[in-house]
Amino acid sequence: MKPYPTFPIGSVGYNMMLMRGTWHDHIELYNLDGTPLNTDSDLGAGTPGPSPFDNLAYIDFDGYNLKLTNVHIRGRELATKTFAAKMEDGLLVFDELGPGAFNNVGVSGGPGILTFNALEMGKHTDVYLEPDFIALTGNGQRIRHTVLYRDKVAVRTLTARGTRLSPTCDVRHPTDPRGPDGPVHGEVFVSPIWQHLVDDE
Repeated sequence: MKPYPTFPIGSVGYNMMLMRGTWHDHIELYNLDGTPLNTDSDLGAGTPGPSPFDNLAYIDFDGYNLKLTNVHIRGRELATKTFAAKMEDGLLVFDELGPGAFNNVGVSGGPGILTFNALEMGKHTDVYLEPDFIALTGNGQRIRHTVLYRDKVAVRTLTARGTRLSPTCDVRHPTDPRGPDGPVHGEVFVSPIWQHLVDDE
């Protein structure tokens, strides 16, 4: 196992090291004007369903590679979604989200602030885009906020208020509805929503 690298303060790697562990997120959806939204099932969300709901978020980062898994634990039917990424040239570069998808990267906004977003705009971001803004707001506290765009139009926002349950995520948390046994992370999520861009080439 390689030793943990040393990252400059405020860099992407530095912030990812701060955000490692197991988190409980309480998540609420909103219309663009800030009024509560009770579902985004008809808005083209990547993980649609009712609001509010709660997730376990496992953030597993060793300084080189990331595995991030979200598990619904309350308010929605059980579902698990896993993403993977690796550090490249100071940025966090995610595995392909699906055929024809944009390149999703993690960039820094200074100490304790990260954004996951497309590296370049184009036809792929016209289909779906959901910038993910994450800020550590206190000891073991964070806020994650997204804006969902479908077909070039902003359709809703999402805000997750998170509390760290553990500084590690090598085993499933006792509140995980999948039970105590088995891997924390699942197969890396791949979406087909950009496939038509590949077919049209």
